[in-house]
Amino acid sequence: MKIRIGVGFAAVPGREFAARVDTAEALGVDSLWLSEQLSAASVDPLAGMAYALGRTSSIKMGTGVAVLPGRNPVLLAKQLATMAALAPRRVLPVLGLGPARPAERDAFPVPAGRRGAVFDEALQLLRRMLAEETVTFHGEFFDVTDIGIGDRPTRPLDIWLGGAAPAALRRIGRYGDGWLASLVDPAEAAAGITAINAAAAEAGRAVDPEHHGLSLRIAFGEVPAATAAALRGRRPERDPADLVPRGWAQARELVARYVDAGVSKFVVYPLIDSAGWPEFLDGFARELMPLET
Repeated sequence: MKIRIGVGFAAVPGREFAARVDTAEALGVDSLWLSEQLSAASVDPLAGMAYALGRTSSIKMGTGVAVLPGRNPVLLAKQLATMAALAPRRVLPVLGLGPARPAERDAFPVPAGRRGAVFDEALQLLRRMLAEETVTFHGEFFDVTDIGIGDRPTRPLDIWLGGAAPAALRRIGRYGDGWLASLVDPAEAAAGITAINAAAAEAGRAVDPEHHGLSLRIAFGEVPAATAAALRGRRPERDPADLVPRGWAQARELVARYVDAGVSKFVVYPLIDSAGWPEFLDGFARELMPLET
């Protein structure tokens, strides 16, 4: 498998963003990933992607993940197609069901109890807008007639999806081009890949075996209390220490275990403060980039 390891920004202030992008490009980092963090001091994932792609020449940019339900899929298709035209083969959209912070869900309004249904329909419309010159679509939530987005990507744009619940895995198999998991151990990742492949086979399609990825947090010392609390909120049955390696040696060992489980793409989120980023990026280039194939 082609192993690739990128760097994720869970929250990066705009005043620091350019310097981090420039350093990552100079180091030859494969990709940078921006999270959907409305209430944090952080750049917007789509705006940040566009800025970074225009500032660089080789690094790929991804959303890890951007919320789809509550966004207009036609406008999102136009944004993604524009970035793909300006930076071919460097746009990596990953879409999810909802923001990690429940309080932010109101910013992505959908009918009560229908977020999953909106996701499925929006994803279908998004994919058609990116593939067809004009689209007529009459669904439950979206209704368009003979609308196009102009220039479309000459190479099909892969749409990866997040999530690890059974419904999310079925959705990835039916509609997604890849999976970006989070907070799953290697055994759970392997089971998720099996479930995705089964759902894809039922839908008469296949997901590329190299399109299974993982968001991996790395701590240098104790897991910060706020992060540990957030992880317990999402996986209350698990000790956060089981899902967060401490230091480079543990990270390399855990990456190897995920690779054995079928994961080949990684987004690393360091649990550090702003002052630690220069040292982290140097360490990332030294300790993890050599694992790429």
